[in-house]
Amino acid sequence: MRQLATAEEMQGLDRQTIEEVGIPGIVLMENAGQGTADFMEQELGPFQGRSVVIFAGPGNNGGDGLVIARHVHQRGGFPHVLFLVDPDRLKGDAAVNCRVVRRLGLSCHVADSEETLDQALEQLADIHLRHPVHSLVDALFGTGLGRPLEGRFLAATRKINFLKQQHGWPVVSVDIPSGLHADSGQVLGGAVEADLTVTYGLAKPGHFMHGGPHTGLLRVVDIGIPPQVVQDAALAGELLDHGIGRLLRSRPRNAHKGTCGHLLVLAGSEGKTGAAILCARGALHSGAGLVTLAVPHRLNPIFETSLPEAMTVPLPSAATMLSIRDLDLVVSLLKGKKAIVLGPGLGTDPDTGKLVQRLYREMELPMVVDADALNLIAHHRDEITDTAGPRILTPHPGEMARLTGLGTGEIQADRLAAALWLKDRGAGSTIITVLKGAGTVIGGNDGRWAVNSSGNPGMATGGMGDVLSGIIGGLLVQGHGPWQAACLGVYLHGAAADRLAEQGDRGYLASDVAAMLPRTMTCLARGAGSPTKGDSTEVQQSAAPA
Repeated sequence: MRQLATAEEMQGLDRQTIEEVGIPGIVLMENAGQGTADFMEQELGPFQGRSVVIFAGPGNNGGDGLVIARHVHQRGGFPHVLFLVDPDRLKGDAAVNCRVVRRLGLSCHVADSEETLDQALEQLADIHLRHPVHSLVDALFGTGLGRPLEGRFLAATRKINFLKQQHGWPVVSVDIPSGLHADSGQVLGGAVEADLTVTYGLAKPGHFMHGGPHTGLLRVVDIGIPPQVVQDAALAGELLDHGIGRLLRSRPRNAHKGTCGHLLVLAGSEGKTGAAILCARGALHSGAGLVTLAVPHRLNPIFETSLPEAMTVPLPSAATMLSIRDLDLVVSLLKGKKAIVLGPGLGTDPDTGKLVQRLYREMELPMVVDADALNLIAHHRDEITDTAGPRILTPHPGEMARLTGLGTGEIQADRLAAALWLKDRGAGSTIITVLKGAGTVIGGNDGRWAVNSSGNPGMATGGMGDVLSGIIGGLLVQGHGPWQAACLGVYLHGAAADRLAEQGDRGYLASDVAAMLPRTMTCLARGAGSPTKGDSTEVQQSAAPA
């Protein structure tokens, strides 16, 4: 797992490095540009004899692009800098590098309007004929962008994307694709669609939100921020990647089902028995020693014949859906259990809702709360922090909207903020929110957060969330704490799907993902896994070049 930094946190790290440690900003900029050039050659081939077109913006991001231009020149390439602002108005370190580029006589053009932008781009065809284009570099805006793009800047992002599509020229974004919000991954009017993004210091949550469709391959350059500065910052965010495998515990030779944990699952109703079965499969395939399902008694034959590895308890007062009338029996079933999963396929009958509310508030065992249980507790959102034990909530965006009272669009616009909705709400127990989707976000009420890098579009099919809730429950009963279980479960769920996607990116089922878990866990525990690519997003770290 790697640390992530928000835009504000990254600015703080830069500032502390410059002002308190004394490393000049121009050194950090030089390291950033040189590291980017290194990764460009590594991923796209040498610059020798080829053209690189650099779109330079008004701030330090543009300055990074100017350093890249110089390194392209030094390595035998032909850089062409396209200024989107008057270069005489650049300030600080960017202005210093602008003077260097000019004194070297490198090709520079100014496009301070949409008309002059079109005129400058018309020359690209001639440039390509003389020296084939190696890449287009997006050095317009970095992680500080907080307002929608407009005018020539918006036009430039569209031109870059058009040139990529029309000619197949690779696009490299400096730090983050211009137009992408560094924290939320929201597109601010328009955004560059990069093939390669080279970011600085630490990756940002926006690189992975919504599956990171604009980021392409992600590379991280160590620009020289001292490790102690990062450590002292006590950053709250993490990227879930293959390194999480170190959390998987080896089992002793004398392990047996009684030592591997017992999970109670309360799930299923008429027409939704599959959700409960998939949840139990997720738990069993994640390594839980025992799983017991408490189910409506009329549906019990379905569970007994569909899942022989699990035990079932038919609830006498529940014919086709769970009821508050069976509360005492359910409480008695908690003896010997280490965790509960509540919700998959429950339905939203009022009697079921009363049972859910009592269990959610009063049970001390760790509990995974999913699906219809989330919809039921959403009716009492002011009481969500009133719990007797740890809770892991696993909503999709629609369920998250009901929990918070926001619209689904608002949730998706800032998934990190949504996952941290319970931060500082004063809950006595740990409550963790797993906001599902491409780039699943995990937020704790203690302020911790993580973004997942595994998973792929083939997971867009029914039952995936049920398997996930089972996996997390299975990890809880095996001794993982709530935060570890949530993070490890989310990553394993996506990583198992990624293995299936190697044979095709669609058509596999939630039950297939559950069945792939043992192999996935074995590879991760042995360190044999490779970085998850997901939407072609991969993270690789470089050392500081200077």
